[in-house]
Amino acid sequence: MKDKKKKSPFFGKTVVITGASSGVGKATAEAFAREGADLVLASRGEEALTATAEACRKYGSMVLTLVTDTSVPEDVYHLAEKAFVLNNRIDYWINNAGVLSFGKFEETPIEVIDQIIKTNLLGYIHSAHAVLPIFKKQKKGVLINNISIGGWMPAPYGTAYTASKFGIRGMVETLQGEVSNYPDIHICALYPGFQKSSGIEHAANYSGIKLSTPPPSFDPRDLAQAIVKVAKNPVDSSYPDWFSVVFKNLYTFFPGTIRNVSSSLMRLVMKKANADENTAGNVLKPSKGNMSIHGKTLLSSEKTLKIATAGIVGLGIIAVLFSLRNPKKLIP
Repeated sequence: MKDKKKKSPFFGKTVVITGASSGVGKATAEAFAREGADLVLASRGEEALTATAEACRKYGSMVLTLVTDTSVPEDVYHLAEKAFVLNNRIDYWINNAGVLSFGKFEETPIEVIDQIIKTNLLGYIHSAHAVLPIFKKQKKGVLINNISIGGWMPAPYGTAYTASKFGIRGMVETLQGEVSNYPDIHICALYPGFQKSSGIEHAANYSGIKLSTPPPSFDPRDLAQAIVKVAKNPVDSSYPDWFSVVFKNLYTFFPGTIRNVSSSLMRLVMKKANADENTAGNVLKPSKGNMSIHGKTLLSSEKTLKIATAGIVGLGIIAVLFSLRNPKKLIP
């Protein structure tokens, strides 16, 4: 096992992962640990972060944990300083920490909206600002940004989340140009579909709906492997599942239809909801409850696949029919 790790390109390399206490971040930490990387793990919750570190050390990895709020720039600069000291370099930085909220925009408290932008968008910006000078001094490094398909198409009744994800995509694409004269520095983005992670259980909720991951959804461990793959062979953009590929293309050609139909469906669900209690979730404070990799999903995998396939085909047909009947409403 040790010999296999030594052959890994990550053996002895420093990998920083934000949002490592649960879900995709925890799965990613374990994936890099299996590759023999030295890990610097960050999140707001110390207890859950410690649990992730213990799981990673079982693979023989050296692990440093730092309680970090990525929305606070001083926390992120401190994280970069401590990570650099580990091996006198930082090889990979995984931007992953994020929060979300569902509900009508005007019914969502402004402090929740502000903090979503601070954590998701400014958190990624703070990380890039902290690590890029190190990469440039080394003339080498990979910054990987886990964005979600929400960076290309809006999440219905998730306005602040969508704004943050569109903003991250803008940051990434601009920085890709800025480092284009550094052949060994890479700014990468992943745009995955829904994950069967515990993240949805921590979300802020002002929709009245009892939240769980909708179909189709994917295993966070598969996304973690996709992140490792991008780290090995950096690319500007990656779409790690079929849902992200299909809906990226559908939204490109039928933005108005996808936007309006998905919002209408959400309104219908909210209208029939049992008015679940409003909560700020983990937006304003560290996550509690399920801190594992996987979370609750709506349906079994077989039913999920059938419904997801039927839904996508149906939405595609609606989009085509709408465009034929209303050609002027198609936005290129």
